[in-house]
Amino acid sequence: MRPSIGIAGRIVAVLLLTLLLEFGVSTMLYERASRFAVREDEAHRLAEHLVISRKLIADEASEVRAEEAAELTTDRYALRWERSLPPPPPIAPSLDSMRDQIVAWEPSLAAADLRVQLVSPGRDPYVTGGLTLPDGSWLYFRTVAPLVTVDLALERILLTLIPAVALMIVAILVVRRMLFPLRRLAAAADDFGAGDGGAVPEAGPGDVRRVTAAFNRMQQRIRRLISDQTQALAAVGHDLRTPLARLKLRADGIGDTSLRQAVEGDVAEMEAMVASLLAFLGGADDPEQAVRIDVAVMAATIVDSLCDAGHSAEYDGPDHLELTVKPVSLKRAVNNLTSNAVRYGEQVWLRVSQDVSQVGGGIVIAVEDDGPGISEADLARVLEPFVRLDDARGRDTVGFGLGLAIVVRTVDRLGGTFALSNRAEGGLRAVITLPV
Repeated sequence: MRPSIGIAGRIVAVLLLTLLLEFGVSTMLYERASRFAVREDEAHRLAEHLVISRKLIADEASEVRAEEAAELTTDRYALRWERSLPPPPPIAPSLDSMRDQIVAWEPSLAAADLRVQLVSPGRDPYVTGGLTLPDGSWLYFRTVAPLVTVDLALERILLTLIPAVALMIVAILVVRRMLFPLRRLAAAADDFGAGDGGAVPEAGPGDVRRVTAAFNRMQQRIRRLISDQTQALAAVGHDLRTPLARLKLRADGIGDTSLRQAVEGDVAEMEAMVASLLAFLGGADDPEQAVRIDVAVMAATIVDSLCDAGHSAEYDGPDHLELTVKPVSLKRAVNNLTSNAVRYGEQVWLRVSQDVSQVGGGIVIAVEDDGPGISEADLARVLEPFVRLDDARGRDTVGFGLGLAIVVRTVDRLGGTFALSNRAEGGLRAVITLPV
């Protein structure tokens, strides 16, 4: 396997490249901007002053040239005669445009090796330079007042910020591109268990590829464990249902009516416990496909079945309301809620409506009863698997305490929400909200 650079190394490389590019671009722009042309009249005045001063000083003897240069200094230009030109300051870019303006105004200065530089300490830039005399000595000059025609300090800041901001944007895009495999891995982790979700492609820096490979191996192990668990549950369910069926047949031969009914009740309770356990633990690989059904008709049918069994139940809702959903799973969840309601209350209401507050309109299925309800402190705990609150509701309960846990898991897989609350007038209200 070829070695690869990790996330930290790539980020350092991006930052280093950004700094190098920013330095290079800023330097190039600064050099180009420093070659600005000042106002034309300023170049003309400087050209005239240099031509006259050069001629006057060149005509004097070497001993008095320094004094002559001092006398030719004005409130605008300072002159100094030197045997050789002093070195320019460390930051003094050449002003080629200004030099061209001066030579264009006074062509005789073209042979004088005219040099013009910009010196800008802080926000007060000024021009300095020199030109040769016929004997090879130098006449040094500088502007006395700082130039006010161009705000070079602000210009330099802007010229530095422009490439810095541009390169920062490029660096952000590069880092986002580099971290894309991490976002894809996070999305796969969120979706794991909610769908088929195959292996995540191994891409990006070495650290991310190693994490992705480990995640894919973990997915395989979890799927294998779930598959083994599902197969084991199916086998156990089949093995348990066979002796339960034999017990039910043998119970028919019991002559004592009360004893026969007690045995049949125990067998029915055991079947319900096995069914609830298989429904809770064996639903991860539910093969049921979502189809379009009439939720209102399904709810009305459930209420009719409750009434046929001798319970007092009412349906409140539209005659028809269609929704694409897994019908068996949804019906099992609603049956669990209505079974709890008739077990703990005398009257049950099953209400179906459309929630217009949601985008597209959600389907709301509410099951209410007039029983004792559940204490506010236990409303959240009762949704956990294997939790039974016998003391919170007045009658004996059967099963493993998985009824509400199955509802929570089913509604979550259907992409909806489930909530429990106590009714103000007494009893419990269970609400399933499903997206359209």
